[in-house]
Amino acid sequence: MKTILEMRQITKEFPGVKALDEVNFQVREGEIHCLVGENGAGKSTLMKVLSGVHPYGSYTGDIVYDGEVKKFYRVNDSESAGIGIIYQELALIPELSVYENIYFGNEVLNQRGLIDWNLTRQKAEAVLAKVGLNINPETKIKFLGVGQQQLVEIAKALSKDARLLILDEPTAALNDTDSDHLLKLMTQLKEQGVTLIMISHKLKEVMEIADSITILRDGHTIRSFDQAVEPVTISQMIQLMVGREIKNIYPPRPKPQIGKDVLEVSNWTAEQPSTGRVILRDISFHVRQGEVVGIAGLMGAGRTELALSLFGNTPDYRLLSGEVKVDGVEVKLTNTRKAIEHGLAYLTEDRKGNGLILIQDIKYNMSLANLDELKEGISLNEDKEIRVMQELSDSIGIKAPSIEQKVLNLSGGNQQKVVIGKWMFAEPEILILDEPTRGIDVGAKYEIYQLIYRLASEGKSVVLISSELPEILNLCDRIYVMSAGRMAGELSREEATDVKVMELATRY
Repeated sequence: MKTILEMRQITKEFPGVKALDEVNFQVREGEIHCLVGENGAGKSTLMKVLSGVHPYGSYTGDIVYDGEVKKFYRVNDSESAGIGIIYQELALIPELSVYENIYFGNEVLNQRGLIDWNLTRQKAEAVLAKVGLNINPETKIKFLGVGQQQLVEIAKALSKDARLLILDEPTAALNDTDSDHLLKLMTQLKEQGVTLIMISHKLKEVMEIADSITILRDGHTIRSFDQAVEPVTISQMIQLMVGREIKNIYPPRPKPQIGKDVLEVSNWTAEQPSTGRVILRDISFHVRQGEVVGIAGLMGAGRTELALSLFGNTPDYRLLSGEVKVDGVEVKLTNTRKAIEHGLAYLTEDRKGNGLILIQDIKYNMSLANLDELKEGISLNEDKEIRVMQELSDSIGIKAPSIEQKVLNLSGGNQQKVVIGKWMFAEPEILILDEPTRGIDVGAKYEIYQLIYRLASEGKSVVLISSELPEILNLCDRIYVMSAGRMAGELSREEATDVKVMELATRY
């Protein structure tokens, strides 16, 4: 197979950070090439250089595509050359239809220069069939699941005749069924002559689908593997990614010191006001001091809805009935402030959209949940803020040149540590962590797991919501399983298995 892409000696710098340092990367035509590495290794930055997000002139080195040196000053330039990129955060417009999204910015015009809506719909149907999405193209994006939206993004790229398709963490937010469908689609596209580059932290998926694998670490190319000639194992990949051997993906659980009940939820029933649909039915569970409690379930089971409704997120969830006790006393968690006052914290599954202010720095973000602690009179004591936030940053291992580094420029793992640090500063007794390791690499995951155990050892209670079943099974002292908005069952750490969890997850 011939080489379709060669990136030579690519160097890209941001203020205070060299994101890429003379990176070399080659992709053969008609293969699936996986790009792996820890958060901050430079994977997404390299693909943004390739796609024109970081324009020619903002980096050094050469992009050779299809035998020619290319200078992409904007995304349209790379698209015109046949390169399409799909980001982890999907760029679709919820209120527009599927076919309008597919051809947004690439409109199908008639001879008079006006949009030909009939032809647009026909072409959209054809490209949707190519990705195996059998839906009405007039359906609004907001009514589609995440997996379907991902396919619409791929259809959009294919509508521009993409020959090289880049997918950045395409399965990060998908359930197992949607992930399997997407991986099969990638294989089908390869058979149709499309070359694919996939960035992924899910190393089992990488092993399943990759023809070639390139590993980046700290902005450097570490090594590339042709799986047909010199296959690499998952353990070898991990060692090359982190620069050291990680024998156990999960840290050992210190002997838990579990105390009294600190959170008791009884008969919790809630509806979604916009639709009138009951999304939580008669939920009851309890959490004890120093305990890590898992909440498992399939996508749509109601795990996030339960967390948000407990945290006082009332605009989206109206409580119909139920009772919450904190330390044995009934409380009314009518809004987020009330929840924080009663010792609750919620780490959102969407750190970039809801957990952080990306254009602000580390110090600013970690101060937000407890500004009263930093006040002196009516103003903020900036010297105290700097001192306290630096100590907190050091204690949780945030890797950044300074606490005045903008969060936007941090890796996913370090962004997640900032969110955790924000809530640690609020000194809660109960932390609800919703998908705390989504989209971060194996090394950063290990550090997050250590933080979870540290919080529990300090007497905090941790509620862990995760779609990764091994994470739930290995970290939690007890596990609740939700199914279709109901609590389907409870399992101890000793009796919990993947089979038992899945049996409960599919009960209703």
